[in-house]
Amino acid sequence: MRQQRSSICNTVNKITIFPVKTSVLALILVIASTAAWGAVGCDLNDPDRDVARLFPESTGYKTAYVSIVQKGGEPLLKKVETRLGDTFHGIYETIDVPYTIYEIFAGKKKIGYIHGVNQKGQFGGIQVLVALDLEGRIKAFYIQKMTSKYAGKLRDVNFGKQFLGLTLKDFDLYDVASGKASGKVDAIKNPAPEAEADFRAALRATKKNLILMDEFIYLSQATSSSQEAPKK
Repeated sequence: MRQQRSSICNTVNKITIFPVKTSVLALILVIASTAAWGAVGCDLNDPDRDVARLFPESTGYKTAYVSIVQKGGEPLLKKVETRLGDTFHGIYETIDVPYTIYEIFAGKKKIGYIHGVNQKGQFGGIQVLVALDLEGRIKAFYIQKMTSKYAGKLRDVNFGKQFLGLTLKDFDLYDVASGKASGKVDAIKNPAPEAEADFRAALRATKKNLILMDEFIYLSQATSSSQEAPKK
């Protein structure tokens, strides 16, 4: 059941042979397209190691690859943006971004998910991953990659612990546009006040992550369960 493939979070290295008469413009466009594709998806760096670390009780996992364009197109994109309270923009948030969802198993029983998203930070991309139980509660939070002089503080385990047990309902009370929150999200402390932009980016990425998982997984599960419920 274990699967592993190279991370699409990193730029794809690729050799292309161009005809002598290929224009410089065409060459630039191909290179730019390749780099952009390599930047938008997000996989675990080492799935076997990371799954075992985030779900010690797991015995295996499966991977599913989805995108907004595949699951619902423009209507779904608008719905996600409305729920997020912000518009998607940039190479990290195109409608065809490939999202990798890890389904975690203990024996034949599914016990949770791992999902990551890319988010634009102050100085570059941030990769935010969450491990979720079957009800959508955060079991683990961590920043896999971050370009910032304060990355160490935001990637510290104590910062991640503040997200444990939180759900999408908690993040519904976080306004990504203003950075204001109430409830449990308001209690999350920024360990690097000098990096306020990156702190807010991490919170936005978490809310986006939970919304996408709700649309891709949890809403369909709820629909299936209601359809399978015995009639009284």
